Amino acid sequence: MSVLIVGSVAYDSVESPEGSIDRALGGSATYGGLSCRFVQGCNEGGSTGLVGVVGQDFAVEDRNVLSAAGLNLDGLEVAEGETFRWEGAYRGAMAEAETKATHLNVFEHFKPVVPTAFTSPKVLFCANLHPELQRSVMEQTTPARLTMLDSMNLWISIAKPSLLDVMTGADVVIINDGEARMLSEDENVVRAMHELAAATQTSTLIVKRGEHGVLALHEGNMLALPAVPTADVVDPTGCGDTFAGALAARLASGEGDLSLSELRDGLMVATVMASFTLEAFGTKALTGLDAERFNARLDDYRAMLGVLR
Repeated sequence: MSVLIVGSVAYDSVESPEGSIDRALGGSATYGGLSCRFVQGCNEGGSTGLVGVVGQDFAVEDRNVLSAAGLNLDGLEVAEGETFRWEGAYRGAMAEAETKATHLNVFEHFKPVVPTAFTSPKVLFCANLHPELQRSVMEQTTPARLTMLDSMNLWISIAKPSLLDVMTGADVVIINDGEARMLSEDENVVRAMHELAAATQTSTLIVKRGEHGVLALHEGNMLALPAVPTADVVDPTGCGDTFAGALAARLASGEGDLSLSELRDGLMVATVMASFTLEAFGTKALTGLDAERFNARLDDYRAMLGVLR
């Protein structure tokens, strides 16, 4: 297996200045998985397994969306109860979501069990989960190349020591700029990144900065990439997970130690993928995307950066 993604599968209800949607398929594993499979389909191929949990209310058509993308759902547990629900709203420039309600439902008692066939992926991506659950997944797997880990401000608030500890076992850590400041207790993001990398011995630390792009610290070397300029912002939900899934797919296609040039290429692919997600509510932009449109935007982005193929 090329990539294993462990995270949430959810139903999202979202409001933005562009409208609203109710009970849309979402969750970190959903966005990450769809993005990963798309990039795999555009390139050398590969396989992606998903580990998560849904309730008995999870619709057949939503399961079909995941399976049609080519995701292996042998690790998707169906538990008694209802699927994780999130309700949120975006205002103004839509830089951050306002959480209106969170109903963990079956996700509250989720204990990831990695199927035997999934235990040796090339890349493991532990999406947004409690650090102890991420640790459990890491203990169940032996990735052939690297482990990626994502997190959020909630875990920093309630489980910071555990999060910092589990970060020491990851090769690539992905957080946003606010989370980097919270973890390091330093308002300067660049200083915060160096402090976190030193404290956790993480070889690659990636900090998402929304409309301001992404920073990455790889073995002491800093990369900075802008976001894709877009006027069509509808729903930013899932952009970070889309970014991570695309990066996982790209890194799974490589061999040996991760190089700075390979990381930069992966970040460009991930940034372009995320730029599509925000152009529609839910997963519609991802499921409706084709290789021609993606490659055209990627070429334009590389040209903007002065990068030659």
